[in-house]
Amino acid sequence: MLFFDRRVGPDLGADYPARDVPDWYRDAKFGVFVHWGLYSVPAWATARLPGEHVPVELEFSHHQYAEWHANTVRIPGSPARAFHEREYGVGTPYEDLADSWRAEAFDPAAWMRLIAGSGARYVVPTAKHHDGFCLWDTATTAFSSARRGPRRDLIAELDRAARAAGLRFGLYYSGALDWHVSDFPPIQSMTDLFTLRRNDEAFARYCFEQAMELIDRHSPDVLWNDIDWPDSGKAAGPHSLQALFEHYYERVPEGIVNDRWGVPHLGSRTREYVSEQQTSPWVWEATRGLGQSFGFNRAEDERHLVRPDELVHLLVDTVAKNGNLLLNIGPRADGSLPESQVERLRHLGAWLAAHGEAIYGTRPWVRHAEPVGDPVRYTAAPDGALHVIALDPAAGRLTLAGDLAERARAGATWGDGPAAVDRSGGVVVPEALRGLPAAVLRLAPGA
Repeated sequence: MLFFDRRVGPDLGADYPARDVPDWYRDAKFGVFVHWGLYSVPAWATARLPGEHVPVELEFSHHQYAEWHANTVRIPGSPARAFHEREYGVGTPYEDLADSWRAEAFDPAAWMRLIAGSGARYVVPTAKHHDGFCLWDTATTAFSSARRGPRRDLIAELDRAARAAGLRFGLYYSGALDWHVSDFPPIQSMTDLFTLRRNDEAFARYCFEQAMELIDRHSPDVLWNDIDWPDSGKAAGPHSLQALFEHYYERVPEGIVNDRWGVPHLGSRTREYVSEQQTSPWVWEATRGLGQSFGFNRAEDERHLVRPDELVHLLVDTVAKNGNLLLNIGPRADGSLPESQVERLRHLGAWLAAHGEAIYGTRPWVRHAEPVGDPVRYTAAPDGALHVIALDPAAGRLTLAGDLAERARAGATWGDGPAAVDRSGGVVVPEALRGLPAAVLRLAPGA
């Protein structure tokens, strides 16, 4: 597992600003990632079941991320290459697929209504992934959705729809990898991931200009970079990362960046398909797909997707540990959303609509869970109340930890109804709550 916050590179004399994580981000708790791009046309990767591992030497040739198709298809003997040749013919370049992409069912307003209804407070679509295909009308390259394929500025449409739906709007950008303007062999190992990339001054300027376009046109609340940044852009200078950050924070005073820049400056730390083990002293963001890929993977089915109840548990566990959940959806190439993804977002939205006070605006308590006993998570409300979130309400009974029993007897509620707490700290879960993925017991402030 990569911990990007530990990859800060050498000190090149750049002066990065000291920044606190903005309150809006700490309060939001839940955002939706959107991986949609040229890779959504083939929409294929080796399907991997949850928890399934492959030998290290096959990790990249059997990559489970469909958005990596442009790299995987170049690896001799890879399943992706075999699929690509069957589907499009031997010798068909990945980049030629741009002319067949139409996005004919794309309805950004409908996307954002669904995302807002899921309870998410921010959305982060991919503006440019590693394949180098830009989803906005950029002056830097003709390899974009405005000049090929859809012939639309997709990022501009998403921005307008997100703001209209009341969502904060962020942007993903691939700063280290751009296979369209690079000439390297395919990446086949974790070492290759950081060595087979451009670090020259011209590429650093290219990335700087693209990122500046996105900042100036969209003022993204989140600037989510991936993998790293070209090394030639890390020293101080007019087209440096230092200058980019200065401009970004001037343009978006409450903006936040992530930890994937390869420099000693970050806003939130990212964890991909893993979690922190304990409550973190820093704000972090758990990110994963609803399946095992971020981009839509037609090879996946229900076996590969996280269950709806697991989504609620994932969100609760992440928030209890001082994190946000950035949950990814992967639309099809035409812009439609698979019903399996829609159902899961709606399920999460229904739970948050009823129990959001235990999530939004909360902060970690003195511990996130109990080492033994009933499965619970804790969050602290701004008014001093404590939320005890039971992850197995079907059990019908919750036994509170010893230091909470007396507090609970002084004032505890399940929703609008009082909770009776016996001398041992036992609480009966109401019948109406036992079918939920998680039920919230509120201990009154000052009790």
